[in-house]
Amino acid sequence: MAPRRAEPSILLGPILYFRGEQRDRWWLSALFVLDGDVEPDDLRVDGVTLPVPPRHLMVWRRRQVWRFDFAVPRGMRDTDVTYGFPGGPRWNVIVPGRHSFPRLAILYGSGTSEDAGPDANAPTALWPDLISRHTADRYHLLVQAGGQIDGDAVMSASAQARGLLTDASRRLGPALPGVAEELMTAGFDRMLRVWSGAAAASALASIPSVMMWDGADLGRLLAGAWSSRDEGDSTSRSLRPLLMAVRRQVQLFQTGSVADNPPDCLWGSACGTLAQGFVLGEAGLLALDLWTDRNSRRLLSERDWSLLPDWLDRFAGCRHLILVSGGPLLSPAAALLDLLASAIPDRMRNRLGDRLGDRLSSIGRHADWERMLRTLGDFSRRSGCRITVASRGLADGAGARGVLRGGGLEMWQLFTPTFTATGRPVGWRSRLAEPLAIRPDHPLPAHRFEMPPFAENGRRLLRGAGWIACSFDSKGQLHARWCLPGDGGRYTQAI
Repeated sequence: MAPRRAEPSILLGPILYFRGEQRDRWWLSALFVLDGDVEPDDLRVDGVTLPVPPRHLMVWRRRQVWRFDFAVPRGMRDTDVTYGFPGGPRWNVIVPGRHSFPRLAILYGSGTSEDAGPDANAPTALWPDLISRHTADRYHLLVQAGGQIDGDAVMSASAQARGLLTDASRRLGPALPGVAEELMTAGFDRMLRVWSGAAAASALASIPSVMMWDGADLGRLLAGAWSSRDEGDSTSRSLRPLLMAVRRQVQLFQTGSVADNPPDCLWGSACGTLAQGFVLGEAGLLALDLWTDRNSRRLLSERDWSLLPDWLDRFAGCRHLILVSGGPLLSPAAALLDLLASAIPDRMRNRLGDRLGDRLSSIGRHADWERMLRTLGDFSRRSGCRITVASRGLADGAGARGVLRGGGLEMWQLFTPTFTATGRPVGWRSRLAEPLAIRPDHPLPAHRFEMPPFAENGRRLLRGAGWIACSFDSKGQLHARWCLPGDGGRYTQAI
């Protein structure tokens, strides 16, 4: 009798990633982290004739990372598809029909808590609420705009990296030996712990994700140092190993890939970034990487800028494009905040911890920010494709909406509430944001940005944890709904 084949031990997974639609097929990838050297069985997927073989991505401390890539045929209507291992666990995913309109859940900050953490006072992610709402809304995609990992927690577990970042004089020399490996290990362990919680695991296995990193994934120390550096200086050289260690971990878990074998949807691989793009019928989704090449003066490198018009042209046939930016592209009283930031000494600004220097439109990067707005506006006017920007929330994670009008352009900005319930009292950032949201702003000549109140209660800022549910209709309109489990109000916007 042949010996029984050893069964692999699943430490994490499956994590589903969306890879795009191609004619009548819906392309997905499923990532697993296994303990030990046993290769997993082929994956079986409803509607896919042949078994799906595993592809080995990497090994880290005896933990093997595997990925399965498959394309599911699409019917006329949405289909519930089961996938899994023969005689083992199985999971379900909703594949949209050829005549279905995309339905998305957009969230920010899903990794800033431990789903099954022992601390009762720790922030609580809304995974159970999302799963419950998914039963009714039947989301096709989970768009995660940043904060999939708590960069501050990772940095706390990496003594060398934390020491380098807290001592400015040490940044002038070369990075410490082993610091990148220590940071990668801390991030790897953190992802396993947070994403293996029951509710998070269920959501990530049943709704394909599109993820983009943000400053929260880097942590405040690294994000602040990286975004305030000057290009080519000694600080950049000492920080780059840290940035690349975080990016390697982000690429692995948030895109399900490695640098030498990127998926086709990773458009930014041509210029060394993690930008991703997807065309979904008459709707488009573009997630920009605004961190790989960021410094005190730039949002993107010149190589990035040279490719951006070509990326946008791929959406010329779309009626609507959702741009995922992490940090808000548009924000209330931007000019006033720039003036305030310029008047605050650097040391005090860092201590305040506000995102004044992290804002896309901060004084040093204002030229790049304006270039971004003009590039997007020119494309929208030329093609007729409406652009809506989705980003993190305002102040302490408040949900909101804003609109920029002028020169034949109307561009909406959706502010996504934080996905974790912290229970913290309202801070000074929130108190400052309230009056600023009332005041119209003029970020560009002949353009006006304002934040209309919600009809439900007259508020402009929505407090509390949640996410945004988005769906399209036959006219190409985007219908956004702010889902706040702790608030019974109905907050919507048709665009």
